[in-house]
Amino acid sequence: MSDADTRVDIIIPTWNRAHLIVRAVEAALAQSWWNVRVTVVDDGSTDTTRATLERFFKRADFNYIALARNAGTAGAKNAGLLLTDAPAVTFHDSDDIPHRDKVLRQLRVLIQPDIRADDCLNWRSIGVEPSSDLAVDAVLTHHCLILPDGRAVEIRRGLSLVDDVFPNLQMGSVVPGDWTHVNSGLFRASVFARFGGFETCIEEDREFRNRLILNGAVLWVIEDLLLTKIEMPGSLTQSPQSDYGSARRKADRTLVWDRIAEWRSTGRIAPVPVDMADMEVAFVSNPAGLARREMPMTDATRHAVDRALSAHGAAG
Repeated sequence: MSDADTRVDIIIPTWNRAHLIVRAVEAALAQSWWNVRVTVVDDGSTDTTRATLERFFKRADFNYIALARNAGTAGAKNAGLLLTDAPAVTFHDSDDIPHRDKVLRQLRVLIQPDIRADDCLNWRSIGVEPSSDLAVDAVLTHHCLILPDGRAVEIRRGLSLVDDVFPNLQMGSVVPGDWTHVNSGLFRASVFARFGGFETCIEEDREFRNRLILNGAVLWVIEDLLLTKIEMPGSLTQSPQSDYGSARRKADRTLVWDRIAEWRSTGRIAPVPVDMADMEVAFVSNPAGLARREMPMTDATRHAVDRALSAHGAAG
């Protein structure tokens, strides 16, 4: 297996988090798995994020991509996907603190040989023959969530991965809908080629998780706390405009549940092509780190990717 086969893109979307971003980048660059490339996608920050990260600009394993205008968290993640090409991808938030061995342990599972579909499970329901070889599509981990009031909640409930389909599995949860395992996932790149990118909503991780599971993607959960997530007063889940009870999040949750209805009716959830026709990259610290990822996207988005690669001297 070549080095290129085991390279991991760590994509960090950020917006006005100059006070936190260095810690997130240092933790990503300090991963014990050596073959990583850290890409910060600056979603139109107006603070000192760029100046704060200049200390990393000469590193070959780091890239800073500044978008010309704010695209939202899902848009920043999609931009990071479109402009990188490693065979495995993970996303760290700017207020995440990953365990040093997080990526190493996830990748070891992702490339592990001789994983088989156990005969005692109903694999044919998702189009897999029992006893056949399996390729793990994503490796998730348990994590610790630090709430604004100082409480630490261990997110360990593997069954919460299907809480939108079976809400009855969420009874007794300290954090209702503790679905955020997917935030810590390491994904095989083929997942995005098969199922598309992130939906443009603030429930983008939840919708993406459901799309993977209900379309039969194979998920492995490491039952260790390999990430600490810190909810800050300015986090989307804490802001009055986007917290769990906000009108915006309720509307997005309806979109998520509409996809569940689609699955119940058809047995599938359609791929989501990335639609970022107006994506404009204002600055790239390391053009050699840019690359095109093949995944479902609109024609206009493909042209936007072409423009970005051409404008910053990267090979298409």
